[in-house]
Order: sequence, then structure tokens, then C-alpha cells
Amino acid sequence: MKKKKKMVKKKAAKKKIKLRRKPARKAKRVMKKKHKLVKKKANIRKKKPAKKMKAKPVKVKAAGQKKEKQIKQKTKPAKKRKIEFTKMVASGNDFIVYDNRAGAFKDGSDLAVRLCKRTEGIGADGLIFIERSKKADFKMRIFNPDGSEAEMCGNGIRCAAFYKGKKNSTVVTLAGILKAELKEEAVKIKMTPPKNLQLNMNLDINGKIYQVNFVNTGVPHAVYFVEDLDGVNVKLLGRLVRYYRDFQPEGTNVDFVKIEELDSLKIRTYERGVEDETMACGTGSVAAALIYHQKFLQSEGNFVIEIHPPSGEMLKIYFNYQNNEYTNIWMEGKARIVYKGECYV
Repeated sequence: MKKKKKMVKKKAAKKKIKLRRKPARKAKRVMKKKHKLVKKKANIRKKKPAKKMKAKPVKVKAAGQKKEKQIKQKTKPAKKRKIEFTKMVASGNDFIVYDNRAGAFKDGSDLAVRLCKRTEGIGADGLIFIERSKKADFKMRIFNPDGSEAEMCGNGIRCAAFYKGKKNSTVVTLAGILKAELKEEAVKIKMTPPKNLQLNMNLDINGKIYQVNFVNTGVPHAVYFVEDLDGVNVKLLGRLVRYYRDFQPEGTNVDFVKIEELDSLKIRTYERGVEDETMACGTGSVAAALIYHQKFLQSEGNFVIEIHPPSGEMLKIYFNYQNNEYTNIWMEGKARIVYKGECYV
């Protein structure tokens, strides 16, 4: 009995101990949790306060400004496109011929400035556009190296007719509709009747009087007869006459002419738009022939005048003169293709 009592006491003691330990364990757990919470709070306190974001000023833009910005972002350097061209020569005048029947270019001014430069472009006295026409077989537009569009060009239209290759054709120009005939290498063009023919106009240039003559043969020309053609400063004097007040605002081309023999003339021409002497000029050759007849012959009948430009390729000018009127004016000379190529514009 005593042993049993001792065993019970021991068990009871153990139970008491156990009962006492349980609250202690719980307390430890609670303490651990509290300790963790304290640590977390301490860590949170230790962390640096977040930086305050500065408010960016809002820019109020007009409706148009937004579009402008978008356009600026989208704009990229324009890609250059490749075009095909034909280089042609007629009596020493050289041209870039472009087939614009598809309407790729509405205007050739900027293109002429770029392509006609001798050192930076293809190099030419002018740019010719071949275009469609309802009134004739085709339309010719010619742009000078300075970007101006000329009414007509005698050597240029011969190149255009040769390029088209039709034996008989009609061509629309700003000077009117002209007829063209192909003769192997030569091309014959029927010119428009002359306008505003005036003889012996006295021009006072830097105190010196120059007696010139004037006629419009599709484009305006001042014709000045000289004895020493080689000694003339064509660029200097030509420029002074070209911008003379009597010929403004359009200005004029200037032809310096020497009579070699009966019905044979030598000529040098300062061309407006090119702003320099050229190797030949078709409308200038017609102007020289008509002024020569009016000034020195004045007889009626049919005439053929030979014109010799610096290029050495002779031009023939045909015309009829009756009752103080010039009719059936034709210009004949060579035209040829030099080469065909491609360029980027």
C-alpha cells in the first residue's frame, strides 16, 4: 500500500510539473512572437522613408502642336528615287530628255536646277519633258538651268521630235503648236510667225549707245550686228542687254551676229535662263535670219539663210516674205541621242 501511495505521489508530482511546464512553454511561444513583431517594427523604423515624387508640370498644348510633334517624329529623310533619262544634242545645244507621260512630275523647275548643273548633275542647257496632249501628238515643256520654264526652244523641240521618232508630228509648246519633220539625222521644224519686230533700237549702256534689233520668234531675241564676232565679250555685254529696262520684266536673249557673205551668218548667243553663252540657239538663229532680211535685203520671195553657231553644226532657216509678212518659217538642223542613263533625284 505504501508503494502504491508513493507511485501515486510520484505520478501526481510529475503531473504537477507537467501542468506547470505547459504555461511556461506557451509563454515562451508568446514571447517569441512578440520578439519577432518587435524586430519587424524595428526593421520598418530603420528603413529609409520613400522619396517623394516631384509632380511634373503639365504642359497644355494646342491641338495643332500635338500634330506638329507627331509629324516631326515621323519625318525621315526622303528616299531618292531612280529615273531614266536620255541625253541629246542639237547643233551644240545639249538637253536632258525625260518621258513624263505618266505624270511623275507636275513641275520640272527644281529638277532642272539639280540635273543641269555641269559639276554636280548630269549637265545640260535645259531639261525637256515629253508629255501627253489631246491637241497634238505630244507636248514639250522645257526648263532652263535656273529653273525657269521657257516658252519654246528651237533646238530643244528638234531633240523632242527626234526622241519621239515619228516622221511627221505636231508638238504643243507654250509658244503654240508646231510641226516637225524627220529627215534621217536632221529635223525640220515649222516655226510660229514672228512678233514685235523692231529695228534700230538705241540702248544706252554705261554711257555708250548700242543699236540693236528685236523680234520674238517664240521667245524674245535682241539681235546686234558686229564686225569682230570673236572679240565680243558675250557674257558681259549679253547680260547687260538681257536685263536692259526696255526688255523687262521677262528679259531677252541676245544674239551677236556677223555677216560672212550673202545669206550666210555667224552667230554667238547669250541665253536667258542659262545665263551664259551657249554653243547654239535655234530661235536665235531664226531671229538673226529674219532681222538680217528685214535690215539688209527687204526683197520679196522665198529665202534660205545659213546660220553658223560656235558648235560648227550649220542651221538652215527657210521663210517666205510677201506683203511685209513672214510665212512658212522652217528651221532645219541635226539632232542626235548621245546616251541613255539613270540618276537619283
